[in-house]
Amino acid sequence: MREHQPDPKVEAAVNELQGLVKQSYPNATFDVYQGEDPEGTYLRATVDIEDTDEVMDKVIDRLLEIQVDEALPVYLIPVRPIERVLEELDKPRRKLRSRIEVEEGRLAI
Repeated sequence: MREHQPDPKVEAAVNELQGLVKQSYPNATFDVYQGEDPEGTYLRATVDIEDTDEVMDKVIDRLLEIQVDEALPVYLIPVRPIERVLEELDKPRRKLRSRIEVEEGRLAI
């Protein structure tokens, strides 16, 4: 892997994305690293919420502008804290099974 040379435009984009996430999730923490698939700068945002898609919803328009209009290889990966994920795994799960009903000669699943 070649040595990473900081790009001021990429750094500015990462800082902007961090700010956007912090507006809605002030306790978010961040890691920035270089990735290879695709090659670029990755911003991992750790946010303690149930659905990390909410984070992406807040920044997706700006992220696409950064990636497409400004042609900057910057990617956002929202994740939940590992402690929260482990708690979810420890919770007992209710076994789900498909419910099949027959109504007036039709099968309803």
